[in-house]
Parts: sequence; structure tokens; C-alpha cells
Amino acid sequence: MPLESPIADTRPHAIVIGSGFGGLAAAVRLGARGYRVSVLEQLDAPGGRAYVHRQDGFTFDAGPTIVTAPFLLEELWSLCGRKLSDDVDLRAVDPFYRIRFDDGEVFDYSGDEAAMRREVQRLSPSDLAGYERFMAASQAIYKVGFEQLGDVPFDSWTDMARIVPSMVGLGSYRSVYGLVASHIKDERLRTVFSFHPLLIGGNPFTATSIYALICFLERRWGVHFAMGGTGQLVSGLVRLIEGQGGTVRCNEPVREITVSNGAATGVRLASGAALAADIVVSNADSATTYRSLLPSIARHRWTDRRIERARYSMSLFVWYFGTKRQYRDVRHHTIMLGPRYRELLTDIFERKVLAEDFSLYLHRPTATDPSLAPEGCDAFYVLSPVPHLASGVDWQVTAERYRQAIARHLDETLLPGVQDEIVTSRLLTPLDFRDRLSSFQGAAFGLEPVMTQSAWFRPHNRSEEVERLYLVGAGTHPGAGLPGVLLSAKVLDQVVPDAAAFA
Repeated sequence: MPLESPIADTRPHAIVIGSGFGGLAAAVRLGARGYRVSVLEQLDAPGGRAYVHRQDGFTFDAGPTIVTAPFLLEELWSLCGRKLSDDVDLRAVDPFYRIRFDDGEVFDYSGDEAAMRREVQRLSPSDLAGYERFMAASQAIYKVGFEQLGDVPFDSWTDMARIVPSMVGLGSYRSVYGLVASHIKDERLRTVFSFHPLLIGGNPFTATSIYALICFLERRWGVHFAMGGTGQLVSGLVRLIEGQGGTVRCNEPVREITVSNGAATGVRLASGAALAADIVVSNADSATTYRSLLPSIARHRWTDRRIERARYSMSLFVWYFGTKRQYRDVRHHTIMLGPRYRELLTDIFERKVLAEDFSLYLHRPTATDPSLAPEGCDAFYVLSPVPHLASGVDWQVTAERYRQAIARHLDETLLPGVQDEIVTSRLLTPLDFRDRLSSFQGAAFGLEPVMTQSAWFRPHNRSEEVERLYLVGAGTHPGAGLPGVLLSAKVLDQVVPDAAAFA
């Protein structure tokens, strides 16, 4: 009996460039709306900044480790008739963070309202009422900035004008630190409640106070970790895409977005092969999308000059290491503050110099999931915010010296004797963000989240330059961070036509 020929998939074709969380979420949403989706990833495995490194029996999440707003992930699974819990074991982390001040004092930051009041009162009893006022302000901003505007496209300046009264009423002209300081007097507590913009590439002293919504977002939804690592979320999303009949192709760098008569028609790969598409979605860095993937068109808004003059987030220095012993007293997430706060951030964001001191984020995932390291061992990464590559720092020369300074600091504080316990190690520097992840200037989060680069002022989700081209990810609206990039994909539901429009 002769074999039947496979039926060709005649659904309209969508190409997604990049397999970060924004690109994968976009692919799931497009697949649910009738598109045949091809995700093209330049690395050898999906995930983008959420790539996974495995070496010597240790598993290291390369990037995001803090999962908030899990309902945004639940939405993606529900679009495919599944539950997130079918594929991913998401565990709440408590406390969210242990914040360690330079003098050794600690603050356990959690979603437990009574415990938080006790922590505030322990450090500064007179600030308890101010803390309550700040959290009420954070909730009010959340209700507008996240619930009402997070997944709304800002295609027109009138969209921006419409929200200005609300934003002014909520004090968005202030910085996050300015808003916190208007309610809280103790400098330690001002730091505790203003550091969150750093999680999305912003300077608390210049990021608009819209981003103060993160404090209430965390209280409302918690902080979670995916057992097996953040890479389990990536793998789960890939399976959803494949279950819809889509594909995720790795080792497929895109050289150019092809354009005809002002509309995207597909892509040309580095291999020279051309792939046609009805729409193209770029999850690549927005500056790279316009500057490198659309070199042949006359860009009117995102010109090379404008891209080069824009303000970009800081970069990151990340050291991944495994130890042959466990440090059971170290929490899952620890923020280790240095001796300076405002001045260090000025060095990083404004002066763009690599300071001798640093503040660190120490991630110990084996506090929640021991399977990420061999038995009796611990997996860590320690992250230091650093200037992006406009600083001129030669990381090929500086990286090891900087790692050694961090190692000494950890040895003297949270991880005594750690330098003798390390059995595996690897580094990520701003050069990796530029060369491996194609981020302009090696900025870890794309455009800096200041007021003049937010909402309508960011590169739009529906390209202003090319029809049938759409942008998702940290460099577009609403911004960086896992909730932000997932929301950028949700915006596509309003700006991308249904697949039936191409039938």
C-alpha cells in the first residue's frame, strides 16, 4: 500500500527572530491565532538571556532567576489547552530576598505583610506609617501601570497623551528613589524599597516611579523559582510551540529582515538562505533590529544617529561557580549592598566607570532545588551591575581581576573559605552581551527605563519603520524583566492581524 504524502501546512507563516521569553511567548500567541510559526535562534539552544549552562554536574541559569506574575505564564499554557503545572513545578521562594547591608545588618524582604512591618519597625520604627503609605502608592501605580497599560500598545502620541493625567496624578515625574524618599526617611529602608529598577536595567535615581509598581507586583503574586531552573520554562514553551505545529530552529542566525514595498517579507539567514513570511517578529535587541537587521531601508525614526544617542541600561558581570560543600545559611536570593548606593549607581550609569567597590546579587538555587548540583554541593552565580561598553573597559584584561575581588569579598562575608571550595567556574561579561546576545553596547536590558524612553517613546511593538514587522522583548514596550517581555508578546494580540487576514 503506498504511503500517503504529508499534507503541506498552508497556514500563514510568522517568523520570530530570537527565542528569549518574549520571542517564545509571541510564538505561542501567534500559533494560537492560526499562524505557522518558525522561531530562529542564533545560539545552539533556545532561551536567549535565559540560556542554560551545564558543566561538571552543575546547572546554571544564565540569566533570569526571579519569576513574578506567574499568571502571564499560565495564560500561555491555557492557550494550548494545558496547565503550567503540567510541565513546570513552580515553587514560591520565602523570603523573596535577604538584603545584606555593608555593615552586616540584614533585612528579609517577603510577601508576608506582618513580617514586613516587623522588619521595617526593627530598623526604623518611625518609618512604619511611611512604609504603609509607600505600599499604597505602589498598589495604585500597579493598578494603572501594570493592569491597565502593561499590555496596551502605544502606537500613537495620542495614546501617550491619554495616560498623562493618570501618570501625573500618580507622581510618575518622580524617580523611584524620589517616591520612596517622600514616604521613608531611613536611608537603609530607602535602599530596600528602591532597588527594584535594577532588576530591569534601571537606575533607581532616574527610573520613573512607574516602576515602583514592582513592589506591589511581588506582594500580590509572590516570587517563584522553576524547579530544574528557569530553563524548564524555556523547554516548556518550546514544547507548546511544537505542539501547535511550529518549529524552533537553533544555530540559525538572521542576517537581514527582507523588505519589499515598505513591508517585511521574511528574513535572510547568515547562510544566505531566504525564508519568506507573512509577518516577522523580532525578539532581538531593538537597537540591533533596526541598526543591523534593517540596514538597507531609509529609517525615519530609529536612525543610526538616534540609536547611538539613546540611553542604555547598565551591563552585568556574572560569575557562575559550584562548590564542593554547601552553605546552608545562604538564602536563595541575596542582595549584598556595598558601602555606596547613589554614588555607585552614578559611576555605573552616568560616569560609566568601573568602581573598586560593588553591590552584588548572589543566587543560590540549590537552596530550593538541590538537584542543580552534585550531592553535597552548591550552585551559585554572583552578579555585579557594571557600565555598558561605552565605558571603554577592556574586559579581556579586567575580568579575572574583577572576579578575584568579588571572590575575596564573598570569602570575607557570606561564603567563608569559598575560594578553596570552588570546583567549577565560568564568566559572563559585557562582551558576551554584545557578541553572543547581540545587545547594542553590551547593555544587558536594552534601553534604559527613563520617562523619555518609556511607553510611546520606546520602539513600538508595531514597527514605525516597516509594515508587518513587530517587536517584542526588553527593548520595546513595556520593558525588561520577565513580566515585561511576556506582556510585550501579549501586546501583539492587539496589533497583529489574525492569520485569517492572510488567507
